[in-house]
Amino acid sequence: MGHDHDHASAASIRHEKPLWWALGLIFAFMLVELAAAFATNSLALLSDAAHMATDALALGIALVAVRLSRRPPDARRSFGYVRTEAMGAMLNGLLLFGLAGYILWESAQRFLQPPEVASTGMLVVGVAGLAINLIAMRLLHAGSGESLNVRGAYLEVWADMIGSAGVIAAALVIHFTGWQLADPIIAAAIGLWVLPRAWTLMRQAGHVLMMGVPDGVDLAEVRTALARLPGVAGVHDLHVWSLASSRAAMTAHLVVDAAVDPNAVRQRAASLLRERFDIDHATLQIEGAGDCHGSGCDAGPAAPGDGGHAHHDHGHHH
Repeated sequence: MGHDHDHASAASIRHEKPLWWALGLIFAFMLVELAAAFATNSLALLSDAAHMATDALALGIALVAVRLSRRPPDARRSFGYVRTEAMGAMLNGLLLFGLAGYILWESAQRFLQPPEVASTGMLVVGVAGLAINLIAMRLLHAGSGESLNVRGAYLEVWADMIGSAGVIAAALVIHFTGWQLADPIIAAAIGLWVLPRAWTLMRQAGHVLMMGVPDGVDLAEVRTALARLPGVAGVHDLHVWSLASSRAAMTAHLVVDAAVDPNAVRQRAASLLRERFDIDHATLQIEGAGDCHGSGCDAGPAAPGDGGHAHHDHGHHH
């Protein structure tokens, strides 16, 4: 368990520094963009400033989640606080949904009465916002592939980058054609672009919180691989679930032949799980063929947490 925790701590420390830099950049520019939005009367700019505010909040949530996930297990939370990663991602998904709804509602109002927009100021701020977002995206890119929590913050900044590009496009259209409807049309397009990405993020976070099988792990393949190990007569009560986006846990009962060394079987199984399926945290209970009775020996995968199994003969392998 110590190895897993040390690895998670190192990863979270690596993710924290770029999150702080991105937060500082986004928050500072949000204040500039908010003032410019009111000065130019631009909805696209105001929606982008609102998005920057949610970016800052999302980055703050990500930082809190990174800090909490480093806390060690205790008497009440035996796995520690690793689920805060998924909780932070879920909150960021909800923020994205709220933001998209706000932008779409405001766009509908402006379609009815499009106001005058100061396109030059809108263009200047849009270009500056695009640059800030590109820098923040660069800072968060590496962590977005390792952490669901950082991915949520990265998606927020990515969506805001699209928003800044939209602000620039709207400003250019208004400046050269005078067509004021470009502002709410592009704002609505930004809102519609955000919605499916918010849903994807929330679905991924929900999968972790519901203890779903990790992406890339085929439960049937794990069962077959364990059953083919020398000396293994059967596999039952197999459960694999996500502790966090990049960390899986597993429990299983292995039925072995009487003449087999149970410790040797467990070591081979642990090596197989680690090398082939990237599962480091595995609790394996070894049973003799006579210890497995009834349909449970052939039961398919079920949700983790089925009670009544005393894992007295088990090992955590790293």
